[in-house]
Amino acid sequence: MKDFENKDKLIHRDLSWLSFNERVLEESTDLLNPLLERVKFLAIFVSNLDEFFMVRVAGLKDVIGSEINKVDQYGYYAQDVLRDIKTRTQELIKRLYQIYQGSIFPELEKNEITLKKYDALKKEQKKFVQNYFESILYPIVTPLAVDPGHPFPVLPSKTIAFAVHVLQKKESFLAIIPIPKNTPRLIKLPSGKSESSFILVDEVLRQNLKNFFKGYQVKSAALFRVIRNSELTLDEEMAPDLLKSIEDEIKKRRRAEAVYLEIEKSCEQALKEKLCEGLRFPVDDVIQIESNLDFNFFFEMLDKVERPDLRFPGYLPGKIEYENIFERISGGDFITHLPYQSFYPTVNLIASAAKDEHVLAIKMTLYRTSKDSAIIEALKEAARNRKQVTVLVEIKARFDEENNIRWVRELEDAGCHVIYGMSGLKVHSKMALIVRKEEGQIKRYVHLSTGNYNEKTARVYTDVGYFTANEDFAKDISDVFNVVTGYSVPATWKRIISAPNDLRDYFFSLVDREIKFHKKGKNGLIQAKFNSLEDPRMIEKLYEASQTGVKIQLIVRGICCLIPGVKDLSENITVKSLVGRFLEHSRIYIFNNNNAPRVFLSSADWMTRNFDRRVELLFEITKEEIKSQLKDVIGLCWKDNVKSRMLMPDRSYQRWPADGEKFNFQEHLISHNGR
Repeated sequence: MKDFENKDKLIHRDLSWLSFNERVLEESTDLLNPLLERVKFLAIFVSNLDEFFMVRVAGLKDVIGSEINKVDQYGYYAQDVLRDIKTRTQELIKRLYQIYQGSIFPELEKNEITLKKYDALKKEQKKFVQNYFESILYPIVTPLAVDPGHPFPVLPSKTIAFAVHVLQKKESFLAIIPIPKNTPRLIKLPSGKSESSFILVDEVLRQNLKNFFKGYQVKSAALFRVIRNSELTLDEEMAPDLLKSIEDEIKKRRRAEAVYLEIEKSCEQALKEKLCEGLRFPVDDVIQIESNLDFNFFFEMLDKVERPDLRFPGYLPGKIEYENIFERISGGDFITHLPYQSFYPTVNLIASAAKDEHVLAIKMTLYRTSKDSAIIEALKEAARNRKQVTVLVEIKARFDEENNIRWVRELEDAGCHVIYGMSGLKVHSKMALIVRKEEGQIKRYVHLSTGNYNEKTARVYTDVGYFTANEDFAKDISDVFNVVTGYSVPATWKRIISAPNDLRDYFFSLVDREIKFHKKGKNGLIQAKFNSLEDPRMIEKLYEASQTGVKIQLIVRGICCLIPGVKDLSENITVKSLVGRFLEHSRIYIFNNNNAPRVFLSSADWMTRNFDRRVELLFEITKEEIKSQLKDVIGLCWKDNVKSRMLMPDRSYQRWPADGEKFNFQEHLISHNGR
């Protein structure tokens, strides 16, 4: 058997992620997507890339700064990965602006959705803009001088600002004018009935810079945007108060190292050098932009343009009929397939429990939730109704730390008992337990999910929620809560497998059984759908299965470090990625098991962090009706030839062969209520 080096059998996780974001960008060019949906994909691409720099690039720079000079688990040195990332991101950003300027911008204009420059405004529009500047912007905006008495200002991550070169009596000065974050960046202009015209705040300020520097001459100005390291560096074992420690770490983000800087291409060299000096950023790493900076403003535009003809057609999620949620669950296990089916039963379970006089206790984990969360309100109401409410809020959920800390305060004020997480681990499992007294007996209701308790993302993420009153499940989940909220050694559970205890080993055992069955019956088959495949040990196990002849079909939305179709390594593995209208978030695992398939749902992807550094749950579905439904979901997803790409042995992604009739998996499920 050929011996492969790590670099030859693994795609680096960061380079794989960039390939995923490229697939997102490609959706902005797909004419099957309505125009405003294509615009949305541009904004998602930029938002994704921002987070990548804040976390992954920041982490690589930290490794290089620490002088750790050894290869990572993929066979790469940090400086080599960073070099490849730099090359790749420059190519992607160039492509981003080619798409915007070459197709998106002209098509928006054709549809009377315009982003104006100041000089192109009509007389009444200029009057409107000037009034907006004088009444709203001028009182808010503060120019910040940079000189011996005024150090370079602290600019938080994602700040957009003008660097302004001013003169007085031939003496040069530098000033910074940050674009305010507490006003919309996009201003809607007065225009005709059929038009939607906008101007960026940047453009308004550019026309009025002289108003901030009376007595000085504005020699030149350039817009720039900075991204900072946003990783939290916290020794949880030494933190006496985890909540306060997280709050303190969040404050440090404002002054963290700059990891990305983009500047208008027209910026004069001396001004660029001064700016880089102030931000302590390498001049050679600056990204120069010829057009508008930061397409996140498109999210604002989408909210302000009423053009349903340029959006995906609306649809109503399928309803699960019942009169009483507790009676419905008692009648038999069932699932909800989001967003094709309504998230209402999940919200209704918690809301009903809050009001029900027979409910004694509610226990729940929250990783990410929405801004105006009905679930949070129900938990607070339950506490006010004197029920025992225990909520584990994971305050280390990246970029949701501040939101989750706010929820912690509100829940505690309402009388809930709140756990902030576990030292050294993130609680990523999604579970709820309702304890109810019925006919003198205690009965427990369980909800488990592949995704978060978030009403907003439930409309755009595909996930599966599982409802049961099975006593084995109830006992297991009660024990899990005892482990994560108190001092309890994990038991041997009947229905639940957990990380970091034994999840990886359990998956290994399932793969080993498939290898064993294949050697006897030549029917080995593994099918899985999840977000990311990154764990080298799991990949090695899949390679082992492939080499014995087991067929492996993987639907991996994002990162995939495995290389399929390589001779003597992965010839029996096929990988596809589906990027479409909804974000494919559900985790479904199917093992053929000698033609007696075993079907599992989980909160976990096949990533090292999920196996080793998070509390995750895997559970088997035994009810035949639900098993059949989940197997159909995998089969239908595999059939998609419209939104799918295939990972090739050369590490590139190609459109899935559109043989015969076109089949769009997500659109099919919309029309069939998730089935």
